[in-house]
Amino acid sequence: MNNLLKDDFYEYVNGDWMKTAVIPADKPATGGFQDLVDGIDKLLQTEFKDMLADESKIPQGKMKDVIAYYELAKDYKTRDELGAEPIQPLLSRIRGLKDYEDLNQQLTDWVLEGLPLPFSLNVDQDMKNTQQNVLFAYPADTILPDKTYYAKEHPQGAKLLEVFAAMTIAVLEKMGHNQKEAQQITEDALAFDRLIVPHVRSSEENADYSKNYNPRSFTEFCAYAPVLDLKELVENLIKTTPETIIVTEPDYFDALNTLLTEENFSLLQNWLYIQTALGYTNLLSEELRQLGGTYSRQLSGAPSAMPQEKAAFYLANGRFSQVVGRFYGTKYFGEKAKQDVEHMVHTMIGIYQDRLEKNDWLSKETSAKAITKLNKLGVQVGYPETIPAFYEKFDTTPKNAGGTLVENSRKFSRIVREDNFSRYGKSADRNEWEMSAATVNAYYHPFKNIIVFPAAILQAPFYSLEQSTSANYGGIGAVIAHEISHAFDNNGAKFDEYGNMNNWWTDTDLAHFETLSAQMIAEFDGIAFAGGTVNGTLTVSENIADAGGVSCALAAAKKEADVAFEDFFVNWAKIWRTKAREQYQQLLLAIDVHAPAKLRANIQLQNVPEFFETYGIKEGDGMYKAPEKRVHIW
Repeated sequence: MNNLLKDDFYEYVNGDWMKTAVIPADKPATGGFQDLVDGIDKLLQTEFKDMLADESKIPQGKMKDVIAYYELAKDYKTRDELGAEPIQPLLSRIRGLKDYEDLNQQLTDWVLEGLPLPFSLNVDQDMKNTQQNVLFAYPADTILPDKTYYAKEHPQGAKLLEVFAAMTIAVLEKMGHNQKEAQQITEDALAFDRLIVPHVRSSEENADYSKNYNPRSFTEFCAYAPVLDLKELVENLIKTTPETIIVTEPDYFDALNTLLTEENFSLLQNWLYIQTALGYTNLLSEELRQLGGTYSRQLSGAPSAMPQEKAAFYLANGRFSQVVGRFYGTKYFGEKAKQDVEHMVHTMIGIYQDRLEKNDWLSKETSAKAITKLNKLGVQVGYPETIPAFYEKFDTTPKNAGGTLVENSRKFSRIVREDNFSRYGKSADRNEWEMSAATVNAYYHPFKNIIVFPAAILQAPFYSLEQSTSANYGGIGAVIAHEISHAFDNNGAKFDEYGNMNNWWTDTDLAHFETLSAQMIAEFDGIAFAGGTVNGTLTVSENIADAGGVSCALAAAKKEADVAFEDFFVNWAKIWRTKAREQYQQLLLAIDVHAPAKLRANIQLQNVPEFFETYGIKEGDGMYKAPEKRVHIW
């Protein structure tokens, strides 16, 4: 038996590919997921170009507005001629602020326009009554990707801030400021950013999203920032007076009044200014587009900006994501594949129910409630029947009618915000997708208790009618079971069959589950990778889901007449093949709730007895793990 197979299964499966794979200059990584993304991008770019060249190829509906927007995005000649002119009214509006009262006079329109504030508001489902939509308040984002980057000992933090400052100064100079002005604006903005940092949570702290549920009375919320008329703002946005607002990070809002002082007004003003200036660079001239991406490329390690054609496609696809997704799904996703995948989903649900019924550590009471949740699980495959109604208002003013990219973008962004605030107090739509059907991904929504599998991920190596059933179970089957497992990971376990945050566990069962979760944390925590280490607490929910995914998908594969363990394990390792730049890997170690792809592939197999049996893995082999150290939850 191949020694590499027994020592590093991921390398055994993907080593030859790793030697020849080339990371695109504009990307931080390449691999299984990324290859599918590239393929769909190329396919849809060709579609966009063909439609732009021949209007008769544009299907009925909103795709005509997509293509009109795409035409504006790819017209770099006009974008270069306009330079920063399209956003000067917004910049002038910020520069013209005299004090907080001046901001108050325009606060509602400010929010609807999408101009920044040191907090944000959004309507979403009430975690304890998911049938109703309520208002959430969030803190401002920091410039660095996580508060841990600001520690003196962090190896990249100081350098990243230097890159950010140099980029910002260069952008401001291109927008008409002299060097002295640009430096002062940037220094002030960075100073305000430093004021934010001590009061926000880290990615690890935010990994438990139940911590975001902190209802505050409307009176309490309005008192967070007396210099701003939060009462009038909220009432204008949602057209009523709420009893409560859900504050995601109370510590930040408790400190907000100390940030919004008269002494800090100029710092805030310049922070608002650079947020706006940098936020629009991808819609402006080519020079500003390239400059404005400098910091993100430093974070990811990508040496080059995205090519112009591709960047234009991304703008149109991003703005009209659900429109494009439905076009892709209806044209490229077959009914036979949909039925086959739905069969796999229901097989997996059956496996889960069997395991819950026979579980040796859950009480009958908790097991029954878990099965109730499983039976209420919604399943969505391929593409949605309908897309959000606000897209009907996305009427692109085309180039030949004097439309510009920025003007249309601002108009559409405002429509989305107005739609979001209009949902306050209304019932949530369980069937509404939150991901385009052209997205290579899948998700479990804890507040809706649904799993969603867009058409884009339902292709090789994840899934193909040409692959063996075992290979499909090792690919999309494990992904399906992974998403089901999220209903019972350390986060999902806190929500009931209706998506409400509600403890349905007995105290004994919950304590045992937390012990098992701690074992999963320990299994990954501290593993050296890409010059850093894995954070087991940050990644625990995804690791629990991976473990459940592999275990349950394998059980489902065993039910098929043509079961082949080798096909299953090889395809599991294959879907995680990734070649990434070190900077990007280090960024993910700090902020991503997923463990590195190689570890996801190898470590989860070390928890599966059949893996050892199939390949004769024994003590002394690199892939060996003693039975008592293997973590098994679901």
